[in-house]
Amino acid sequence: MLSFPSRQLSLASPQCAPVIYSSSLAVSQPLGPYRPTISPLCKPRLRCLTIRSIDAAQPYDYESHLQSKFHRSNSLKIAILGFGNFGQFLAKAFVRQGHTVIAHSRSDYGAVAKRLGVTFYSDLHDLCEQHPEVVVLSTSILSMEKVLRSIPLQRLKRSTLFVDVLSVKEFPRTLFMKVLPDEFDILCTHPMFGPESGKNSWAGLAFVYDKVRIGEDELRINRCEKFLDIFAREGCRMVKMPCSEHDKYAAGSQFITHTMGRMLEKFGLEYTPINTKGYETLLDLVKNTSGDSFDLYYGLFLYNKNALEQLQRLDMAFESLKMELFGNLQQIYRKQLFSDAEEETVQVRWSESRSVAPKLLHEGAPPAAPEAASETVA
Repeated sequence: MLSFPSRQLSLASPQCAPVIYSSSLAVSQPLGPYRPTISPLCKPRLRCLTIRSIDAAQPYDYESHLQSKFHRSNSLKIAILGFGNFGQFLAKAFVRQGHTVIAHSRSDYGAVAKRLGVTFYSDLHDLCEQHPEVVVLSTSILSMEKVLRSIPLQRLKRSTLFVDVLSVKEFPRTLFMKVLPDEFDILCTHPMFGPESGKNSWAGLAFVYDKVRIGEDELRINRCEKFLDIFAREGCRMVKMPCSEHDKYAAGSQFITHTMGRMLEKFGLEYTPINTKGYETLLDLVKNTSGDSFDLYYGLFLYNKNALEQLQRLDMAFESLKMELFGNLQQIYRKQLFSDAEEETVQVRWSESRSVAPKLLHEGAPPAAPEAASETVA
């Protein structure tokens, strides 16, 4: 039996006969006047059915809904404050993994952000009103405090996760704890690579992190893990380490590396047609360190309390090496100097002995004449 409860139709004439559509087939042929039962007269009309579509997609597909829901549950809305070289470098990986990225910077990077699939906000208030789940501070060490204090925290959700990616860790940790209310989560990180060293792949490169303050709520814990998983999925070597321990190691590795690279840059290393592998390593070091700003290097020195000690040790090591070189050189000069003087003294003494010997003989008994001596012998 056929019925059309949606509206009352007058089915007295074929012009008002309904048209039935299905998800798998469409019927455009009128079925004639309404009858409570299917009579044999309707059978010939069924042969005129025309198939318009098969398995047509519905406006609300359940599978696409599930896929969209899964994507939303695994993606984060990440705000990057400081969209310079390193901020853009991070944004590429965030977008590549399906996360929503918004950015703000002093300079206008709107065109660059659009090419990367990032939404750029020139006004920091507008960005905060988008309620990002994660705020990444990708500023220089020297400008971090100014940027952090300029954020309108009242426009953010109170459980927002704050992340830094600076090369020093105790300084941002202390600053976060001082400026941010207790409701905000804090994650201090340091990707031990940059746009130059990580341009091809992040596989095997170290990523240091310290969960300074993460809420006990399961959603906040999962959010932190999702952010860390971005770097794990890129193949990074994940290193969990306290901020104080990081700065101790970084002063002896990263700061010394930057110091030697900048020293060699000022020294003026140049390519030669007979480069050795070691020399090419030094050229690569100069290239990697010269690509970073001096503010970064100065920040490594100023905001890491271990840096001054390492610089003094480096200076003492260089002085010790010079003393060792000059000490060996002095021994060579001394040997040459005294050996020449001793040889000259021996020659003088030998010549003097030849002239003094006859005098000594004449002062004693006179020597026998040759003839007498010959007769005596005979």
